[in-house]
Amino acid sequence: MNILILQGSPRANGNTAWMAAEYKKAAEAAGHAVTVVDVARKKIAGCFACEWCHGKGNGACIQKDDMQELYPLFAEAEALVLAAPVYYFTMSAQIQAPVQRLYCINKPPRLRKMALLLSSYSPGVYDGAAGEYRGICGYWQAEDTGIVTARIDEQKTDATRAKLAALVAKL
Repeated sequence: MNILILQGSPRANGNTAWMAAEYKKAAEAAGHAVTVVDVARKKIAGCFACEWCHGKGNGACIQKDDMQELYPLFAEAEALVLAAPVYYFTMSAQIQAPVQRLYCINKPPRLRKMALLLSSYSPGVYDGAAGEYRGICGYWQAEDTGIVTARIDEQKTDATRAKLAALVAKL
């Protein structure tokens, strides 16, 4: 399976990046092709809601930023993993921008499965992100393979690594 992981933390060696890397290791060990994009290091603006994509753009966004690198990856992705820190009750802005920019294509055409990886220093802050993720899965008709959360005392642990491997097993 062709898996695309969007890593949305600005901390290159932080907890979210670790979760994405561990998911990638487990998926590659299971024989999947995995691409990780560190979207926090990309220049991706939010959607302008200009509707150019649904008119003259014929499905292409008018903005020409780093999102152009992601559209071909989304076109080939059979599974999408969103890895995001939760700073204030939802996924980071770095994940929000590329997801919302998919408005121009409506949904990734080959996508069948999704997973969500969330980290936070606080417990009990995942409901907003999980709800949004489940809404995206439903709209895109993608199977929700699960959510792994890691609060401060669960980050970079063998227990969290095992939860990530269990998600990969659902592919």
